[in-house]
Amino acid sequence: MPTASAKSILTGGGANPASSAPTDPPAPSGPRPPAPPSEAEAREIALVHAHLAGDPSALAELLGSYQDRLYGVCLRMIGNPEHARDLTQDAMVKIIQGIDRFSGRSKLSTWMIRVTMNVCLTELRRLKLRRHASLDQPIRGGKGASDAPTHGAGLPSGEPDAPSGVERRETLARLSEALALIGHDQRALLILRDMQSLDYRQIAELLDVPVGTVKSRLFRARAALREQIEALEQGRGPDAEPSSGPD
Repeated sequence: MPTASAKSILTGGGANPASSAPTDPPAPSGPRPPAPPSEAEAREIALVHAHLAGDPSALAELLGSYQDRLYGVCLRMIGNPEHARDLTQDAMVKIIQGIDRFSGRSKLSTWMIRVTMNVCLTELRRLKLRRHASLDQPIRGGKGASDAPTHGAGLPSGEPDAPSGVERRETLARLSEALALIGHDQRALLILRDMQSLDYRQIAELLDVPVGTVKSRLFRARAALREQIEALEQGRGPDAEPSSGPD
C-alpha cells in the first residue's frame, strides 16, 4: 500500500479519490483583481526591468535563483540527471531569448516553468519518435540506454534508519517508476500540481485552458498513476503502452 507521503500525489493532498472527481468551478461574479506581488515576485520584476535597462548582472541573478527549480522540473520529466542538466541549460537559453518579450500577463515563475516544460515535452516527443524509428534496428551494446527516463533519479539516498524507511524508499521507487509509465502530458500535470505546488489557476494560465479542464485532467492523471502503481505492486509490470493523456 502507498505510504502517506505518496498518497497526496494520487489523491491531491490526501483527499478521498471518490470525492476528488472534477466539478465545474462556480461562475465568478466579476473579474477577480490580481493579488499584489509578493516581495520575491517584486524583486524578480525589478530584475527583469534592470536587465531591459542594460544591467548585465540582473539576468544572471534571476536565472541563478531559478536554476535548481527548473532542474527539478527537467529531472522529474526526463529522469536522467545528466540529460536533465542539458535540458535545463536549453530552457535557460530560451528564457534569455524570450525575456524581452515577457508580457507580464502571468507570473514570471509560471512563464519560466512553461518554457521549461515545453523544452522537456519536445525532447520526450523526439525520443519517442527516435525509439519508434529504431524498433527494427539491432541492439548494439545498449547504446543510447541513458536516453530512457529513469525516474528513480533524485530519490533519497543513504541507509534507512528503520524498516519504515525501507518501505518509504520502496514506495517512492514505485511512484517514480509509475510516473515514467504514464503519458508525458499527464506526468507534467502531476509535477506542476504536486511537486511544484502550483495552484489550479496557475496551471490553467500555464496551459491556457479553463480551471475546470485542469481539474478533470488531473483527476484522469491520478487515476492513470494509481493504475500503474497497482500493476507494479501486483507484479504485473508495465505491459501496456503508457496513456498519452490529453492532446
